[in-house]
Amino acid sequence: MKTKFWNNSIFGLAVAALALQFACCGDRLTSRYTLVFPQAPEAWVSLLGEPRWRVEWLDSAGRRQNADISPGGSLQIEIPATWTNPVTARPYWPGLSLFEGFFMPAGALFPFDANKSRLYLSWEAGPDTVFYWELARAAASRNSSQNPANFDWPRFRELFKSDVLDTDVSKDPWLVDWRFVAERTIEANFDRRRLIPQIAVPAEIPVPEGPWYGTSPFAEPLSSMEQEPLSFPVRPGLNVWICREGTLRVNGDIWVFKEW
Repeated sequence: MKTKFWNNSIFGLAVAALALQFACCGDRLTSRYTLVFPQAPEAWVSLLGEPRWRVEWLDSAGRRQNADISPGGSLQIEIPATWTNPVTARPYWPGLSLFEGFFMPAGALFPFDANKSRLYLSWEAGPDTVFYWELARAAASRNSSQNPANFDWPRFRELFKSDVLDTDVSKDPWLVDWRFVAERTIEANFDRRRLIPQIAVPAEIPVPEGPWYGTSPFAEPLSSMEQEPLSFPVRPGLNVWICREGTLRVNGDIWVFKEW
């Protein structure tokens, strides 16, 4: 089902309300928001400790900005109130060689996740922001005038609250190839039927029995059944899992297990 999600109506109403709010206060249409980070999954924290965060957003000129936040730290950012703005926060553990990009990010979309002077990041909004960045990249590479700020984000989010999507994707949106979906959306409009899991190739790897935890906050842990080898679902690109004994990195047919 191809759907035109480039709808300005809801976005326009949100911007108009914010513009009125700032006009009444005598402020410019740019304001500062304190980011509220989500709690990292318990399994990640128990094995790795609290993460650092690499935060990325767009400033009032539409330029990408980023900041590095220590565990327990905070950040206040200045963003415009005149378009939908993604804020992505990628967790990482440099002391364990688990760098930015290995683990799936949290995120927020302004103005939808803002409340007064706070912007609340969540794991559920992480895929939204990555899809936003991928739409922008795809539009730029094709000289398209479509702007992800004008995408119908509230309607898009409603998909994940319905029963129309693939069951596995509803549980874990990171199974989707968001770059592919963004490219096809720019080329031929949005189609929810593209929200399907990437093909995974099972790989039996002789490592400790686990449980093993993936880099998606939504993924179920993996562990071997009695007298059965442990099978890992290997998808395109770098796959990373962690357990109490160490880390496993798999890329195609190549894998490396590293003890802590």
